[in-house]
Amino acid sequence: MRIPVDNIRSPSAVAGMVRGVFYGWWLVGIAVVLLTIMAVSVFQGLGTFLVALQTEFGWSRTVLSGAFSLSRAQGAVLGPIEGWLIDKFGIRRMVLFGYCLMAFGFLMFSQVGNSDFWDLRLFRIESGIWQFYIAFIVISLGSGTGGWLALMSLMNNWFVRQRSLAIATSMSGIHLGGLLVPALAFGIEMYGFRWTTFGIAIFLWALILPVYAMLRNKPEDMGLLPDGDRPGARRQSEQRATHSAAEDNEPEFTARQALRTRAFWILTVVHMSSSVSIVTLALHLAPKLTDMGMSLSGAGTIVLIYTLLALPTQFAAGWLADRMPKPTLIFIFILLQGVAIMIIAVSDQIFMALIFALLYGIGFGGRIPLLTSIRGEYFGRKAFATIMGLSQMPNNICMIFAPLFAGFMFDTTGTYFIPFAFFGLLNILGAFLMLAVKRPQVGEAARAPSVQPAD
Repeated sequence: MRIPVDNIRSPSAVAGMVRGVFYGWWLVGIAVVLLTIMAVSVFQGLGTFLVALQTEFGWSRTVLSGAFSLSRAQGAVLGPIEGWLIDKFGIRRMVLFGYCLMAFGFLMFSQVGNSDFWDLRLFRIESGIWQFYIAFIVISLGSGTGGWLALMSLMNNWFVRQRSLAIATSMSGIHLGGLLVPALAFGIEMYGFRWTTFGIAIFLWALILPVYAMLRNKPEDMGLLPDGDRPGARRQSEQRATHSAAEDNEPEFTARQALRTRAFWILTVVHMSSSVSIVTLALHLAPKLTDMGMSLSGAGTIVLIYTLLALPTQFAAGWLADRMPKPTLIFIFILLQGVAIMIIAVSDQIFMALIFALLYGIGFGGRIPLLTSIRGEYFGRKAFATIMGLSQMPNNICMIFAPLFAGFMFDTTGTYFIPFAFFGLLNILGAFLMLAVKRPQVGEAARAPSVQPAD
């Protein structure tokens, strides 16, 4: 897509090049901050909350895992709708709504067990576990509507040639959140989960309004082009970037067209095979490590180690993926992730936990951005959020049962061996399936049998 020169608003264009830096890179920085907060509070820190709640209330790990499963059931139903809402109403509005909702959810979380709050606000929900379930579902709904999917859509809109690097850089927030897990664990140990979650709620509300003022849905809103290209320089830029598809030649699939391609379904299965293990480990790794004799802070240190490794790996993966075939790189990273999970499944030694952290950090760090950027490369910008939302539906369905399965097997057998070994094998199978994916063509979607989702 080209923007005529006379449609470029020079004041906006000047504003978009703050100190000579393309405005899209400032948005990458904003995405890093937002994903860092979401990662430490909603994703990477789940295990610390699980241990704190089990200590406080004595709930079983199966019961605690049920809250996460309910949130994934909500995500399975609403995931495609969330993607459609992002494409329909814009990223800015959905980020504002999502993070305000997350803040309210954490306020509810801080009041779990406080009957006065729930009697007044939520119609006499007396059971503490149901209070936690409702709070966590609200948090998950907020992160679904305004978190990862919205921010990845933002990166996909603002970058084409440098898409993988931009997505990888923004996703470093996920790993920076991991760096803060020891701080989160320390806060819970010192002040309890109530004051910690209350502080998260206040911080989210204080942050989101200035962030909203800075966000822009796409570069065209500021009279700019993706990657910071100028209309007059576009042809020269395309000639220099012969290794990647130029914007004019990038396919623009609708959601319906994407669903008719073989690539969509292979990527969906591969993503599912690797994601269900990650979310299960986010919830059950800290309990597994404490069962091995580590303290809660020590378990947070393992998260810190694999996060420190994941960060440079993620940047390297993003840089390489803009220059090399993505399927091969994704195969390598998912394979390493699977081997790491197999190691932690069969070992109860602290030294092997360190080996796990080494391999998992590299695999986890490289896998995450590439499975997202390859969707943008294969399906374009037109309906990216909707396509990703549809692709996440099988993920979310499996995530309903994966943490429950892990918690149930632990409560039944007293060990995580069976669920962890299963998820490690699933990763390895998914890695080899990745070698079968090929870039789809719009003509392929036209020839395929009709599928009837909403675009």
